[in-house]
Amino acid sequence: MASDTNAMSDHARARLIMICGIAIMVLGVGSALLPAANGLKGSVTIGFLLLGAGAIEMFAGTLRQEVHKFAIAAGAVTALAGLLVLLNPTTHFFPTVTPVIGWLLIRSLILGWTSRHTGGSVRTWTGLSAGMDLLLAVLLFAGLSIATLVVSIFGPTPPLVASFSWVLAASFVVTGNLLLEIANCERSSA
Repeated sequence: MASDTNAMSDHARARLIMICGIAIMVLGVGSALLPAANGLKGSVTIGFLLLGAGAIEMFAGTLRQEVHKFAIAAGAVTALAGLLVLLNPTTHFFPTVTPVIGWLLIRSLILGWTSRHTGGSVRTWTGLSAGMDLLLAVLLFAGLSIATLVVSIFGPTPPLVASFSWVLAASFVVTGNLLLEIANCERSSA
């Protein structure tokens, strides 16, 4: 009887992690479409996207059986970056790029360490998520202009939105896939 209860809680946990993964992917799609939205203040929107994704990721981290402290920390770093962007709602590019690069670097380090303490496909997806965040941080630090690509697709776009919308989208989509794989593994082990 006790194993039935544990199996049911494992299924419920897997379902909640799956919902968190989907929610973060929806935020990623929303972020990718930000350049098409007119009238949104870039720094406020990006700040709330980071804050929301961080809160979702922290909640999902509390549901994980393995490495839950690291998963919560990765979400907390994301939420903190969102707060920093919201508390400094300037439209200047450089004051905003620093917390975003910092977020990506710290998060990639946390996820890289986490991947060493997981196995199988979760290790692969955790490593991919860490690698994506590191690559995005390096690209932003090097000054590669993602904004040029976004502006060529969507037309004139505020620089902050053009620079960060696809960075957030890429990170969120990989994180969402990581959570979906964790949910799949939780469901399989139940």
